[in-house]
This record gives sequence, C-alpha cells and structure tokens, in this order.
Amino acid sequence: MPKINLLYVITKLELGGAQKQLLSLISSLDKEKYEVFLFTAKNGLLICEAESIRGLTLKRSRFLERPINIFKDILAFVEIYNFIRKNRIQIVHTHSSKAGILGRFAAKAAKAALIIHTVHGWSFHDYQPRVINYLYLFLERFCANFTDKIIVVSNFDKDKGLMSSVGRPKQYVIIRYGINSNEFKVQDRRIAARRLLGLNETALVVGTVACFKPQKSPLDFIKIADGIKRRIPNTEFIMVGDGLLRKKSCALIRKLELDSQIILTGWRNDIPLILSALDIFVLVSSWEGLPIAVLEAMSAGVAVVATDTGGIREVIEDGKTGYLAGVGDRHCLQNRIEELLKDDRKRDEFVRLSEERMGFGEFLLSKMVKKTEEIYSGLGGGS
Repeated sequence: MPKINLLYVITKLELGGAQKQLLSLISSLDKEKYEVFLFTAKNGLLICEAESIRGLTLKRSRFLERPINIFKDILAFVEIYNFIRKNRIQIVHTHSSKAGILGRFAAKAAKAALIIHTVHGWSFHDYQPRVINYLYLFLERFCANFTDKIIVVSNFDKDKGLMSSVGRPKQYVIIRYGINSNEFKVQDRRIAARRLLGLNETALVVGTVACFKPQKSPLDFIKIADGIKRRIPNTEFIMVGDGLLRKKSCALIRKLELDSQIILTGWRNDIPLILSALDIFVLVSSWEGLPIAVLEAMSAGVAVVATDTGGIREVIEDGKTGYLAGVGDRHCLQNRIEELLKDDRKRDEFVRLSEERMGFGEFLLSKMVKKTEEIYSGLGGGS
C-alpha cells in the first residue's frame, strides 16, 4: 500500500514541552505507513534533533514566527498551502497557537483530507490584552469548524475549550503527554551531575526548568529563592532555560545578591541528568496546559511544588504526590518548599507516590503514539 503523506506544523522548534513531545511522536511513528513532513520556523534549538530523525522531511520557513505580523503571516499561509499541494499531503496535524491557526487555514484551502490540531494550552488566556484574547478566541472557534479532531492533553483544556464554545464534544480526544520513564532513572549520577553543574554536593538543591517568559514567572522563582536562602542557608538553586526575561532575571539576582546561590544554565539538552541533581522541582507558571516539566520531574524521582494551574491537578494530588499553591502566591510556595527542605521523609513519600502515579501507564510514550495513530486510522487515514 502507498504511504500516507502526513504533515506536522509547529511554530518554532524551541526547547519546550510541545516541541519535545512532537519530535518524540515523529521519531516513534511507523515510517512504513507514513511519509512524514514537518513545517516550522527557520531557527530553533531543536532543529538539529529534527534533522536527525530518520524518514522526516523538514521544511524551515522564513516567514513563520510567533509574533503577529500580518505580512509574514500571509506569506507563511501561502507557503504552507503550496507545501501541502506540492507534496499531496493527506493529513495535516498542527501544534501550537500560531501554527495551529495558519496551518489549519492552509489545510482547509488546500483541501487536505484530514485536519487535526493538538492544544498545548489554549492560545487565549486571562493574561492577554482583551483584544488579543478575543482575536485568538474568535480564530480558535472559526478553525474548529473545519478541524476533524482536537487533541488535548488534559481534561482542563477540554473543559475550557467547550466552555469557550470552541468545537463540539465529539471533536475532542484526550491524549496525555508520553514520557520515556527509563530516560529519567539516573539517580546514581546525582554527585556527578552536581559537580558538572557547580553545585555543592551536600547542599539542598531547588530547581526549575522553564522558558524565561511571563507565563513561567522566573522572577517569582528568584524572589522565592531569596526568602528561602534567608531561612535555610544551605540551599542552592538552579534555573534551566532562557528567553525574554533573562536580563531582568539576572538584574534581580544581582540586586538580591544571589549570584553565588542561583545558577543559570541557559538551555540544556540533558534534562534527566539535571533533574537527578535536585531535591525539589518548582514550577511557578501563571498558566499552563499540562506542564511536561512536572511529569519529567516526577519520573526522575524529584518532589514537586507547583502553582495550581491548567491540568496540573490531574497529575499532582496536593499533599500526596506534591504540593500545589495558588498562582502568584509566593508566600505559600515558599512555605511548601521550606517544609520539604526540612523534612526528608516527606520528600521521600512524595517521590514514592509520584513514581507509582507515573507507573500507571497513562503517560507512556508508546501509549501516546498508539492513540495518535488510532486517530489517523479511525478518521480514514489508514484506508
């Protein structure tokens, strides 16, 4: 049988959860069944990883970018449309907000047989200017009219979409992020990881992995670190990531005289190794879909303290498999972190129950791939 031509569209291959999950999916697909194409921005930290995937044809666009730019957005739309027509694409599967809108418009115009979109947190949220919020909401509603399936990674995003009149219930499918748990079982490298990162071997270490952008609230993490350092001096901190708020983060670290306590690593591709060096993983996001960094930390055997946002309650049971605090509640977050720093047994109990939770199979990479391929076949992609 001839292969099915399958195109993925994602705005940019930066080092984020959506991008890592998409590349994991592409790597694991049955290449005997699918001819796989990926359309994305010209630059991105994961471009090299994408180029190394066997059987993947990568198209890097000069025009596709995250900020709204009417001229470039039109050119990107035309570019995607022509790519679909030229390569006789049958299934178009979009990821991320900008690519999800432009890619689905192009797929509809090019008469692709099947159009699928994965939501990694909705494009509209409460922290946007009202006009931008309304624009994205309108576009999501409109695109849903010609989207065959809307994949969400959490019940939270499904409920939010339906409450916002985006699509119909029968369009939605929940497919959890898939984690290769064996990749994160590196506890025996704890000392080596700390030496590599410049951390004290006997210190208590609190870390986060996130882009330095408003959504991830890196400045809150620094302020929390400042409060903890005053009360528990034998604590060190590590921030993995980079982005728009890097300069402001560095300035705040200098102002609070935390240069010797907070290590900024920039972007890293060895997250399992870094997680092995931590005692506590912290996420201080203002909004999320389902943060893959939390799933990775739980798989790596690290206690988690996080803001209660998006679908995180579907993973963490507050007080049992981790601690949750209200968005922006630095006082509560600091208290929870300090409690765990002082209580080894509590940390160990969180880790044990978290590993049990991750061991149920709900977040297996193989399950994510299987359920995605079932959608392609179930919609007629396998006929």
